[in-house]
Amino acid sequence: MSFIRMGFAILLAMILSAGAALAETRKLGPEEIKALTVKAAELIASKGIVEAEKVFLQEGDFKFGEIYVNVIDFDGKWVVYPPKPENRGKSILQFVDEDRRKLGEEILATGKAGEGWTEYRWKNPATNTIQSKVTFVKRVPGANLIAYIGVYK
Repeated sequence: MSFIRMGFAILLAMILSAGAALAETRKLGPEEIKALTVKAAELIASKGIVEAEKVFLQEGDFKFGEIYVNVIDFDGKWVVYPPKPENRGKSILQFVDEDRRKLGEEILATGKAGEGWTEYRWKNPATNTIQSKVTFVKRVPGANLIAYIGVYK
């Protein structure tokens, strides 16, 4: 009987590991990125940035694999940056991509205008190579905050 339990435990562990690996490699397309960004902005608008940040920093619907929600204020400073929460308050305005495009300024201007896409070339930490990346940017309704999510192509 203990062999059956042990076998079941091993099988369960394998299934859970496979599920975690699948979640890690889950890739979103542009329309899914847009929908998730809009959902993030709505969460901030309805629950406030403090509650939304708790959700954004946890693995789950808004943070998995290379996907995470960035939030900046109208001065271009990070309010939420899941890869490095200690970067809160740092400006993105000096960011330029590999083609010297003023990426930080473009994200801020797009968000202040309401919403839109930015496309640029950025170093992917997973592959350590420069890749094309597309980001959907959305102003948070009723707040001077901007949410955005990007994905490597």
